[in-house]
Amino acid sequence: MSAQQQNQDSGLYTYDSFSGGPGKTSNNNFLWWCAGAHQQLLKEFPSEHSKYTGLGGVILATFVLASLAAGYAIYSIFGSITWTLLFAITWGLIIFNFDRFLVSTMRKYGVSRRKQIWMAVPRVALALLIGVTIARPLELKIFEKEIDTKVVENIHKKIQLNDSLLQQENKAMLQTTQLERTRLVNRKLSIEDTLHLLQQAYIREADGTGGSGRRGIENLTRLKMDAYTAAVKQFTPELQQLQHDIRTQDSTLSALSVSNEGKRKQYEADAKKNVGFLERNKALSDLSAEEPSVFWTSLLLSLLIILIEIGPILSKLIMPVGPYDIALAKEELISMSAAENDMRKDKELTTEKNRSFYHKQKEVSEQLVEKMTALQQKHIDEELDKWERGEWNPKDHRASMDEVARKIKERYQFGEDDLL
Repeated sequence: MSAQQQNQDSGLYTYDSFSGGPGKTSNNNFLWWCAGAHQQLLKEFPSEHSKYTGLGGVILATFVLASLAAGYAIYSIFGSITWTLLFAITWGLIIFNFDRFLVSTMRKYGVSRRKQIWMAVPRVALALLIGVTIARPLELKIFEKEIDTKVVENIHKKIQLNDSLLQQENKAMLQTTQLERTRLVNRKLSIEDTLHLLQQAYIREADGTGGSGRRGIENLTRLKMDAYTAAVKQFTPELQQLQHDIRTQDSTLSALSVSNEGKRKQYEADAKKNVGFLERNKALSDLSAEEPSVFWTSLLLSLLIILIEIGPILSKLIMPVGPYDIALAKEELISMSAAENDMRKDKELTTEKNRSFYHKQKEVSEQLVEKMTALQQKHIDEELDKWERGEWNPKDHRASMDEVARKIKERYQFGEDDLL
């Protein structure tokens, strides 16, 4: 015996086991398992291998698409690789298991074409729902650059709207403060103009360009100078108060402007920071509404992804009936028939046992009643004989038949329904 044969007999793998040679081969096919096929039965029909290999590949493709879609959606929300991988694999396995279940429960042999279609309708509806769920995140990834540009535009519009709302919010206070500042400034300018006119009056009187036309400081000049000095003395406190009030109004306007600018910057930072799945989805919807090319491209991509998702159901529906389907139906029917026969035999055996027990009970009950009736008749005759002879004593009476029957029931565990 060669070394290769010894390795095969001992259950060890050889080079041929991995290279597809005459060594050991696997008893399972992964794509057949993905298709939900009965692998041991399918191996007997080589002509069916390619069909179920292709069907398993289609179901595996839905797992990959679902994982990619879920991973992108979660990453756009949380930005964590760990959560992305965990949720992507989990969601992909859920969709994969669901598709595998839908395909494996569809039968071809012994079911009319119309019934097959009716059976496929709810499965196709569920597959469509899953397809739409998977398609949207993949579309967001495909149009990522265009979506980023649209997101910036939408954020700019939001900031402009927020600015208008902030202005509207502080509009009343701004108007009040601005009107008060304008009034104070006008009053200050009016006083300054009055003082300036008084000052110009005595200066012109002093240099000879005034009303008297004589140079030098004389009585008229002194009168005008005194009027200017008195006016300055009179209006100085009011001017100081006006200057203080104007600075207060300026501080109020500056505080409002700083507050609005702070709120604006905070809103702008939050808007740029919190760009998630919904914002990107809205951007894609806006692009579809504005650009027909984006709409049709998105629609065709969605239909393609949905078609891939419902591909397993459609593939199973259009597959012709093959020898594997007939053998599978035969095996299932034989198993079901054998199980039904076993159940029927068990039921018949149980019924026969119950019937036999019933007859035995009835016989025992009838014998007991006959014996009790005979004893009762005997005891009645004896009591009557004693009574006729005058020997009857109430103290010597025996227990009644009811008492005897009760004791028999207790000893032998008879019920009221057992005495037939």
